[in-house]
Amino acid sequence: MASVDEIAPERARSSGSLRRDVGLIGLMWASVGSIIGSGWLYGAQKAVVVAGPAALISWIIGAVAVVLLALVHAELGGLFPVAGGTARYPHYAFGGLAGMSFGWFSWLQAATVAPIEVEAMIGYAGHWSWAQGFQHANGTLTPSGFIVALVLMAIFVAVNFLGVKVLAHTNSAATWWKIAVPLGAIFIIAATNFQPHNFTSHGFAPFGAKGVLSAISTSGIIFALLGFEQAIQLAGESRNPKRDLPRATIGSVVIGAVIYILLQVVYIGALPLASFAHGWAKLDYAGISGPWAGLATVVGLGWLGWVLYADAIISPGGTGLIYTTSTSRISYGLSKNGYAPRLFEKTDGRGVPWFGLIISFVTGVICFLPFPSWQELVSFITSASVLMYAGAPLAFGVFRDRLPHHERPYRLPGGGVVSPLSFVVASLIIYWAGWDTLQRLGWAIVIGYVLLGSYAWYATKKRLPNAPRLDWKAAQWLPVYLIGMGLIAWQGGFGGQGHLPLWWDMVLITAFSLGIYYWARSTAVSAEAIEQNIEEVAVVDEGGH
Repeated sequence: MASVDEIAPERARSSGSLRRDVGLIGLMWASVGSIIGSGWLYGAQKAVVVAGPAALISWIIGAVAVVLLALVHAELGGLFPVAGGTARYPHYAFGGLAGMSFGWFSWLQAATVAPIEVEAMIGYAGHWSWAQGFQHANGTLTPSGFIVALVLMAIFVAVNFLGVKVLAHTNSAATWWKIAVPLGAIFIIAATNFQPHNFTSHGFAPFGAKGVLSAISTSGIIFALLGFEQAIQLAGESRNPKRDLPRATIGSVVIGAVIYILLQVVYIGALPLASFAHGWAKLDYAGISGPWAGLATVVGLGWLGWVLYADAIISPGGTGLIYTTSTSRISYGLSKNGYAPRLFEKTDGRGVPWFGLIISFVTGVICFLPFPSWQELVSFITSASVLMYAGAPLAFGVFRDRLPHHERPYRLPGGGVVSPLSFVVASLIIYWAGWDTLQRLGWAIVIGYVLLGSYAWYATKKRLPNAPRLDWKAAQWLPVYLIGMGLIAWQGGFGGQGHLPLWWDMVLITAFSLGIYYWARSTAVSAEAIEQNIEEVAVVDEGGH
């Protein structure tokens, strides 16, 4: 199988087209490189504080949830291999209003991941004396830390400006390292320091089912496991997307899930008893601000600790790099669908959407201002991420109904069951994030509607060539879903009023989600309208209007 390193770049067909330079390895490594980022550096420690050793169950539930979503995306990626795919599937199925909404959720998620990775890099760097002045005690950046963050974001953007082929080379090299280091840490620490009684000495599940479920959304588990969509976002630059996208999507999730579950097992087993003598919620040891590097040092593997401190630069850096790419491709897709100005479609001589990259840099800089820590950013982005992914199962069901004979290089077995189940799982993960996080997400959604809605109104009034049709009827379920999820979270027990008992709240979420799923399928646009939406996108992707 030819890798991106073996493929000569093709000429961009026009100033508005993307180069198809990426093969299977480049696609898979884009996703794996996104999955193995700062999540591995912090996820195991954050999860065990929230759930105790039962965090293992949290990781398994999270992995199953992400696999379900990835399976749905695998079929969709082969069905519609277009750049910025996650922002486009709802557009095809439900028209302009839903497409604009899920496009915003997708962009919001992607644009804020790079700043999270920069925060992680700076946080781990605090181990060195020269970097200890980069953060305040509460995790916010000092003026010098802010300057360092700007420089790191600028590096992400600069590498992207060199073109997708250079990006794939750079990311593939970083990803090999990013996989090798956690695997090395797993085997070295497990072989030298592993105590099985750590799993039961203070209770396996000291915080009960609520702790297990909360950890999935709030401790970085879902955030860590997500990232498989990067292959989907690069579909417009894949040499053989129909063959390679399903393989890259599913393969990346399997690799990531196995690594993360092993990391959690080894982390719990290697902890000194004194570190959790006062309970898992008060876990503490020297160097815990850099959990894995600190642990390696505490158990007498100082040399490994230094390797892990170096990895704390490389792993988050690689993920930030590829999400900067993704942000520009999603904004490219939003513009192609008529939700954003045509300036986002402009590409330079290397086929790079340059304006989208600039905006991703500006957005990243803004994100350094209001959020005080890695974990707060992660809780917010987990909700935005899963809300973005929730559009895929809905669109999947519509395409199975309306386009049953459309060519599918990969056809998901049991898709009629997996699709609604994955939508329910996405809704549960959103709910488990808690009311405080969902409040902030709600304001971000409102901002998106103001920005994109204003442009859609302007484009329609001025009769611009890419003015979108909003299709209010086909998306009538969407405001009900968003408001309904907010109300349930407000009344629920995950940071809300606590009026809904545990388990009954999840029964309510399940019933509500299934109702929305089948309502959305029944009100989706017709098969003819779907084909028209696809054709319109295909025309502008070729550089037309």
